[in-house]
Amino acid sequence: MNRKELISAIAAQAGVTQTDADAVLNAFQDVVFDVVAKGDEKLTLPGFLSFEQGSRSAREGRNPATGETIQIAAAKTAKITAGSKLKAAAAG
Repeated sequence: MNRKELISAIAAQAGVTQTDADAVLNAFQDVVFDVVAKGDEKLTLPGFLSFEQGSRSAREGRNPATGETIQIAAAKTAKITAGSKLKAAAAG
C-alpha cells in the first residue's frame, strides 16, 4: 500500500475527505519526527507502535572490500517498536 492508497483507506474508514485525511497524516508525521528528533520522550500508541530516539555507540568495523579495520562513529537512530495488537495481527 502506498501513501495515496493509505490516505484513501483512512478517508473511507473515518468518513472524511481525502484532503482531511492527508492533513491528519502529515500532522502525525510531523509529531513523530519532532518526538524522535528531540530524543527526550517516547511516543506510544498502545498496542500499535512506539517511536523514540535510539543511539549506537562508536565501534570498530571492517571494510568488506579490503578487510581493513575502520572506526564507525556513534550515531542517533529512530527506534520503532511494534505493539502487541500489531504483532498479533501479523501472526494471523
